[in-house]
Amino acid sequence: MTNISFPNNLDSLYGQEQYLREKAIEIIQSKPKLSLHFQAIERAMSLAKIVVDYPEEDEDFKVVKMLSIRMFNAFGASLTLIFSGYHQNSGMIMRDILETVFLMDLFKTDHTEIERWRFADKKTQREKFSPVAVRKALDERDGLHTMKRAETYKMLSELAAHPNMHSQHMLRPEKGGDIVTGPFMEESTLEAGVSELGRIAIQAGEIMNALLPEGWDLEDVRASFALTKNEWVETLYKQSGTDDD
Repeated sequence: MTNISFPNNLDSLYGQEQYLREKAIEIIQSKPKLSLHFQAIERAMSLAKIVVDYPEEDEDFKVVKMLSIRMFNAFGASLTLIFSGYHQNSGMIMRDILETVFLMDLFKTDHTEIERWRFADKKTQREKFSPVAVRKALDERDGLHTMKRAETYKMLSELAAHPNMHSQHMLRPEKGGDIVTGPFMEESTLEAGVSELGRIAIQAGEIMNALLPEGWDLEDVRASFALTKNEWVETLYKQSGTDDD
């Protein structure tokens, strides 16, 4: 059997990723508000776990479990990419989480939509359950005309998911600087990515919590998420006019 050695260049790349992870942790530990985003992300992921652990064999709730698993894995992957210095790629996964959150929010409003989604043909998927159709339904439900959902989705699409001229901004360690090959760690870029993922985590946690039956709360995860959410809102959105840490 022929021995195949691991390419030195890939080994060096892994070493750089590990170095950037340590640098990211140092930045985060120096900024309490960034740490709060990570608490929100961790609590949302823990909520996904208790959704999966709920002893329910109903086919519709299995969809809720599947989508919760998808979000758990996506949060983990997005975090790994942020820590490793792949900020644009992390943003691609954030868009996936956001799209899943919107779909689950639709299911939260009307549980019968889950069965419709399970058996939808291509025409129904396009007209009723495409990302734009789901966002439109949620905006109509909430009486919103600001298009905030669409704006966030578009931002992640242009900056991270689609190869276009806007995506170059996530390949620059410094605004106005040159784009670089490979991973990098820069404070403002890290902060922007972590903050966006934290905001999405709050939304994801709210939706999963709403879809869970009352009384199911292993290790007080739901109560802990509520406390974290309240602290997150009070600290990051209080109307005090104080500067960020």
